[in-house]
Amino acid sequence: MTQRRWGARELVAMGLAWLVGLALLHGCARLPTAAAYAVLAFAAGLLFVLRRHHWLAPVGCVAVLAFTQAALRAEWRLTPELHPAWEGRDLVLTGRVDSLPIAVTGQGGVPGWRFEFAVEAVGPTGTALPPEVPRRLMLLVYDGAPVTAGERWRFTARLKRAHGLANPGGFDVELWLFEQGLRASGVVRASQRLQAAPWWEIDAARQRLRAAIRAHVPDPGMAGVIAALSLGDQNAIAHSDWALFRDTGIAHLLSVSGLHVTLFAWLAAALVASLWRRSGRLCLRLPAPTAARWVGVLAALGYALFSGWGVPAQRTVLMLAAVAGLQTLGLRWPWPLVLLAAAVVVTAVDPWALMQPGFWLSFGAVALLMAAGAEHAQGWRPRLTAALRTQAIATVGLAPLSLVCFAQLSLVGLLANLLAIPLISFVITPLALLGGAMPPLWALAAWLVGLLMGWLKLLTALPGAVWWLPAAPLWSQGLALLGAVLIGMRLPWRLRLAGLAMMLPLLWPAVTRPPAGEFELLAPDIGQGNAVLIRTREHALLFDTGPVYAPGADAGERVLLPLLRSLGVRRLDMLMLSHRDSDHVGGAATLLQALPVGELRSSLEPGHALLRAGPAEVRCEAGQGWTWDGVRFDVLHPTAAHFEAGLKSNDLSCVLRITAVSGRRALLAGDLEAEQERALVRREADLRADVLLVPHHGSKTSSSTELLAAVRPAIGVVQAGYRSRFGHPAPPVLARYQAAGIAIVTSAGCGAWRWQSDTAGAACERDRRRRYWQDRSPAPSGVEGPPLDDAAAVDTELAF
Repeated sequence: MTQRRWGARELVAMGLAWLVGLALLHGCARLPTAAAYAVLAFAAGLLFVLRRHHWLAPVGCVAVLAFTQAALRAEWRLTPELHPAWEGRDLVLTGRVDSLPIAVTGQGGVPGWRFEFAVEAVGPTGTALPPEVPRRLMLLVYDGAPVTAGERWRFTARLKRAHGLANPGGFDVELWLFEQGLRASGVVRASQRLQAAPWWEIDAARQRLRAAIRAHVPDPGMAGVIAALSLGDQNAIAHSDWALFRDTGIAHLLSVSGLHVTLFAWLAAALVASLWRRSGRLCLRLPAPTAARWVGVLAALGYALFSGWGVPAQRTVLMLAAVAGLQTLGLRWPWPLVLLAAAVVVTAVDPWALMQPGFWLSFGAVALLMAAGAEHAQGWRPRLTAALRTQAIATVGLAPLSLVCFAQLSLVGLLANLLAIPLISFVITPLALLGGAMPPLWALAAWLVGLLMGWLKLLTALPGAVWWLPAAPLWSQGLALLGAVLIGMRLPWRLRLAGLAMMLPLLWPAVTRPPAGEFELLAPDIGQGNAVLIRTREHALLFDTGPVYAPGADAGERVLLPLLRSLGVRRLDMLMLSHRDSDHVGGAATLLQALPVGELRSSLEPGHALLRAGPAEVRCEAGQGWTWDGVRFDVLHPTAAHFEAGLKSNDLSCVLRITAVSGRRALLAGDLEAEQERALVRREADLRADVLLVPHHGSKTSSSTELLAAVRPAIGVVQAGYRSRFGHPAPPVLARYQAAGIAIVTSAGCGAWRWQSDTAGAACERDRRRRYWQDRSPAPSGVEGPPLDDAAAVDTELAF
């Protein structure tokens, strides 16, 4: 076969070239310019002309074509963009509900729905130039009429661009919005239903079935799992349940996986083959095996479409179609070529599937099992041994991928999957599917799900059940993935042990730390609130913990925990809570539960709930100080007299100064307001600092002229939400900083901001990892926007 013009070597090379071309585009900070497109067209033409001279020429041509077509499709997806001038203004939008609505809870516990909306028309705006609105939006509606997929509505909504939080180790909201083709989000203020959903609308049928499941299964958690298994509605699963499934390594089973699709196709094929053989006329026209094979493919396609058309389902349908086609044509391709062909088709349909963890986990699992080889065992003992071997290969082989994608590894995953795989795949999922015809079966499925979750909770209670690792460099990730392939293949044990050694750099990555006597300041992008991480050589202090986004969702869980784990911070030596406001202590309970904390220091009043949840609290008072690794920490405010005077919480904010051996300083001022700022200036002789955490997020009540003159910072850091509804930072305050010659960094425009005291070097996360899908509009200030940040509107469960 390798001697032919289009042999296995050429086909494999071109398939890999296609994937490499897409990967190169997804690593670009910007899309090509017109001149770059001209160069790409010339390169593709030249390689096409040279195709007869060397077999690598068409391979290069495929890579260029993959890069170019994906770039053009990205250009189309990114336009039209919502102009910043139209953000936060009422717009009348007519269109169609384009997805299954997802139940959400807003701030204050207000129930609502989140859904995708296909815009057909924009109503009158009272201006000569109507706005350009993206073709598809993500909308949220609270306390409104029920919304059904496929319905046509007229909404009055306030929109904002596709802007999300940008943090190391965090969920990329902007990437998720781009992958879904959603270029703006907004909140509905008024609505009018125009037309009901047509009878043939698939998502409407899925929504009716989901409502039936909830009606027959009273427990929302169990109903969510059943909806996920039967409808592919993973958003129906509660966030706490997703955390349990991730920690036990069975999250892959809660989507409509390849095993579920294959089982459905096999049942359909078996039924058709049995009926087809009963007709001699049909068998003469088309052999029963061929008919059953293609009906199975069509059944798999229908099931995959009805369940949401996720990447694992796409891969399975395409592989089933490829196998059916090859068998029909009498061809026998090797399995790597079949798998590669399926990957090429999946990414041709959706070029951005390559950036989804589900793509790599799905194809990786199949590749490992195929490379390990199937065992045709007879008898229950050999079959049990073969099943255990298959599970061990999948668990060990996918461990590096799990670490790369999720920075965690479940050490109880093997035990969890031994029960979960057969129970979910062969019992609970069939019951969930058959429940559409016989609803009482849903109750039985829910009871079995409850038993399974009880077992999983026992496993997570074991010490060391989940292993979190810091982010590793790219070279160690690739080396570990290659090692996993060697372990899974039928090779001599020496080569398998070599594969295990190749995984070690990923399992024990080196953690970078500041030099002795110096510190690192990291101000994450948390929306409207404060949270600053200070790291010395051997210690870590977290100043404030950010806001609560919605019930059950806070900055501690969504931003700070992933950030700390990616940096290798396993313990906080001190948690300092400046004052009681929820945008400063919103994530504290989560962190106190998830991480060991050496000391809690705050200005919280006695009896506050957080004081009962953590270690013994020390009240922060001026005059306190300590030294870690040569770095000096001093508390400058409040004084004991301030507590006795009963000042309001903002004026009781803990003020912390950090001083390095190099003499560089940072000053963290909480929400201190102007009167107490002036008192601090009078009380402290030397307030000079290189970095100032801008008091009260840039509110008009703070950043007095006296404070700025005393501190004289080079940089002021503003932690505030994108289009903050409080108007932070206020334009007069920004003008004051500009007049004093102080550079301002905003978290909305910069993302996470990192500063090193030894070099005074600074970096923005948005600049460090710039990608073409990221929002490039300047972060507005002093404007009123929709009442929720994207961090609250988009759940992290959508990463699956």
